[in-house]
Amino acid sequence: MNWKIWLLIICILGSLLAIFPLDFSNGLEITNVDLESEAFLQGLRPGMKITNINGQLITNLDDYRNSLIKFPTIDPEKLSITTDQGTFILFINNTPEISVKKIPKHRIKTGLDLSGGARALIKAEGKELTNSELNDLISVTEERLNVYGLNDVQIKSVRDLSGNNFMLVEIAGSTPEELETLIGQQGKFEAKIGNDTVFEGGEKDITYVARTGDQSGIYTCSQYEGGFICQFRFSISLSPAAAKNHADITCALGSDPSQPQYLDQPLELFLDDVLVNSLFIGKDLKCSETTQIQISGSGTGATEDEAFKNAEIDMKQLQTVMISGSLPFKLQIEKLDTISPLLGKEFTNTIIIAGIAAILAVGLAILIRYRKIKLSLAVLLTSLSEVLIILGVSALFNRSLDLPAIAGIIAAIGTGVDSQIIILDEVRMMAVSLRERIKRALTIIMGTYVTTLFALLPLMWAGAGLLQGFAITTIIGISVGVFITRPAFSEIVRKIMND
Repeated sequence: MNWKIWLLIICILGSLLAIFPLDFSNGLEITNVDLESEAFLQGLRPGMKITNINGQLITNLDDYRNSLIKFPTIDPEKLSITTDQGTFILFINNTPEISVKKIPKHRIKTGLDLSGGARALIKAEGKELTNSELNDLISVTEERLNVYGLNDVQIKSVRDLSGNNFMLVEIAGSTPEELETLIGQQGKFEAKIGNDTVFEGGEKDITYVARTGDQSGIYTCSQYEGGFICQFRFSISLSPAAAKNHADITCALGSDPSQPQYLDQPLELFLDDVLVNSLFIGKDLKCSETTQIQISGSGTGATEDEAFKNAEIDMKQLQTVMISGSLPFKLQIEKLDTISPLLGKEFTNTIIIAGIAAILAVGLAILIRYRKIKLSLAVLLTSLSEVLIILGVSALFNRSLDLPAIAGIIAAIGTGVDSQIIILDEVRMMAVSLRERIKRALTIIMGTYVTTLFALLPLMWAGAGLLQGFAITTIIGISVGVFITRPAFSEIVRKIMND
């Protein structure tokens, strides 16, 4: 066989290996581990593959649930978790605070359009960010979302044709409201006594924030003004500098005449310059360089469940900004989208059926036009090989397939079929030799490729990068066609015509 055909075969085999790696691992993959859990302290991390729990083989989610059915218990139980990176022993009385998923058998990643979730296009309010400032913003946002316990988060920088920088945030399984709550505010936290700032959010002043166990949680719910109110509290640790600042400020305070057990000014908590809570300061803390502070607050709602949920959200938001600090800029959400995973699944099934039907229709049209079943099969196989190689390249470089990318695959198939028809039409002309006809067809295809390539390049930045998936996938597709599949197809046609 000609080297061009061998090149196509090698690319097809390579794509199959990229999509379906020779990985016969069983078990479940850890997707998230709570940062303050016993599991995290003992060394369990996202990406590890659980294969055995207490001697029970783990092959699916049912095995995992059955192995943990005894939790919660009163006394700590020994839990032995075997992973691909070793065995970890936990002594716990609750289900381990980790999230798991089935190990995928392929490397094709689906984007938010297909998996579902929320997406926001964000810029700094009243300021054009430089590349360095945008990278700082992305870094702090990633830390904040990781602290919040979210996984399947993608944050990247994008730019529009005018040169404006944006941050694109995609969170699988989230809603626009949750996403807006997480990133719509700067999250500047300050604790003040009077006009003096005692400490701020971030690791400079706050060295530890309790998020689990007895030091954090909702501790009471009761009826309140026709609804319900739930109180939360959690402990934090201050740095020595912040503790000394607290001591210096409280030394100037006196006792409250109406409540002598407290000082005459409270510790006020501000989030984005809005007062969210006011805490009494015990008189025994006067001039004390204490590093242990207990933060409290509340959430209200029409029902107890609603109040509990609101209190939990408010507590988690406070904890998050205390850990990560404020964002370096006030943010402005330019565009906010939501995608249903059910719609994505339905669309995927529809596009697969439509794609197969379109390729078969093209094959039938080629058969009717050229009266050779071998030519029709050659067109079908070439189109399918192009799709396979595009998917292989996406899997190899860990690119997600979203709706623009799928549109790019369709566009690449369309241009591929056009090119194959050019080759077939040129072959039928008898004025020159078969070799010259094929050479002329490939020259036409190369000219079309160059013009199409330059037409697609602006789409890399159009719409602040939202069409980037379409542009990149189409460029990959037409490049695969011009340099791999079209030359191989021309050799196949040459052999068929010479038979």
